[in-house]
Amino acid sequence: MTTLGLIGSGNIGGTVARLAVDAGIDVVLSNSRGPETLADLVAELGPRARAATPAEAAEAGDWVVVTVPVKAYPLIPREPLAGKVVLDTGNYYPQRDGDIPELAAKETTDSGLLQAHLEGARVVKVFNNIFFKHLAVLPRPAGAADRSALAIAGDDADAKASATHLLDLLGFDAVDAGPLAEGWRYQPGTPAYGLPYADKSVADFMSVPPSPASAADIEAALAAAER
Repeated sequence: MTTLGLIGSGNIGGTVARLAVDAGIDVVLSNSRGPETLADLVAELGPRARAATPAEAAEAGDWVVVTVPVKAYPLIPREPLAGKVVLDTGNYYPQRDGDIPELAAKETTDSGLLQAHLEGARVVKVFNNIFFKHLAVLPRPAGAADRSALAIAGDDADAKASATHLLDLLGFDAVDAGPLAEGWRYQPGTPAYGLPYADKSVADFMSVPPSPASAADIEAALAAAER
């Protein structure tokens, strides 16, 4: 039996939780407002789901998804995440997160900031470059001709292998973008952000139905990124 912990249970977190439950994985949800605020989502997900505090979700998870605004990274509990695979969905949006000098200067990446905060954890960047509505409907069985891929980045090879296994269970292939420092290649404003999973002729990828993106599609988009 495997368990997915979630710190943050909004659009991306809730979608990943649904995919996990569909894959037979138990989920422990949390947010900043308290477990009682997740009652409706837990009821929707069924007996494989329960709500808890962020520290409890971190402790329970074999994988732990951190899906909160970048400005909230300092609030993520450290101790229960030591040694664990932490899947970071974050993107830095200055209009929401405020000025973070090291990100503005491109001295590090948002996931690099989280890794620095979570000393001892093994951070993998994933789920940040796909619209949550597209994430919800694009899973396919392994080997399907129209299976989509998601980019991952991380500094620990075993953690990336573990993240790849989770993606496979959820219905996606993985494309290794390299270390966390390369995570910028699929952040907002790059060819790999949102666009591969929608009609390529439409700039507003959130306004159109999803379209599968193969590993080759994602590799090409990552290679085309400019900083």
